[in-house]
Amino acid sequence: MFGRAGKRNANNYDYKFWQQNNQPMMLNNTFKMDQKLDHFHKNPVVAGYVAMPEHDVYSSEIDDAGGKGMIPSTFIQ
Repeated sequence: MFGRAGKRNANNYDYKFWQQNNQPMMLNNTFKMDQKLDHFHKNPVVAGYVAMPEHDVYSSEIDDAGGKGMIPSTFIQ
């Protein structure tokens, strides 16, 4: 998947992981943080990789559902 995306974009050599031209955004309140985290958790569902956010082993959502993800997560305030 990352290889296909990288080959379609002239700015990459092999793989593409991040979107081009991302602009930084100040997450200066809880609403914005929750909104972005919710969007991040729903991306694999929308893409069809998993049926529910807590099925994604690379997401902190699995930890919130009582499972154990592959990547440890810490929420920094």
